[in-house]
Amino acid sequence: MKKSAVLMFILFVFVVFLGPAHAAALNQKNTGCGLGSMLFEDQNGLASQTFAVTTNGTFGNGTFGITSGTSNCDKPASFSSNKKLNEFVAENMDNVARDIARGNGEYLNTLAILAGVPESKHAVFYRQLQSNFSSIYTSDKVTHIDVLNSIEALSTYM
Repeated sequence: MKKSAVLMFILFVFVVFLGPAHAAALNQKNTGCGLGSMLFEDQNGLASQTFAVTTNGTFGNGTFGITSGTSNCDKPASFSSNKKLNEFVAENMDNVARDIARGNGEYLNTLAILAGVPESKHAVFYRQLQSNFSSIYTSDKVTHIDVLNSIEALSTYM
């Protein structure tokens, strides 16, 4: 009985003191973002990270933080940072412009898919872009980034 108590004490000391010390030495940050990460900020021990994750999960605030860019969360970048979308528009500026002006076409469909517009909303998306063509293609010198930023500002589906 005495031996098991001593072993339990040694194990307890190891977990409580050495585990968090090792985690702190590695500057471990496994809690993600949300209220828990704010409450236990700069506390890298096992217990504090566990409480931080539990707090985030219990209150479900991580999703809100991600979408709003609050609670130590980074808001996702605009869709113009989507590499495939960016490359597609850059390589097909004239064809995309022609399809937007017509309100339909293969390039406009690909644009909608790469931008993440739900298929059920494609027709509305096409009409929205067509009716705002002059706001999207503002000059002959417009860049693909300008086009994507204008589309994002106009669209309610991104």
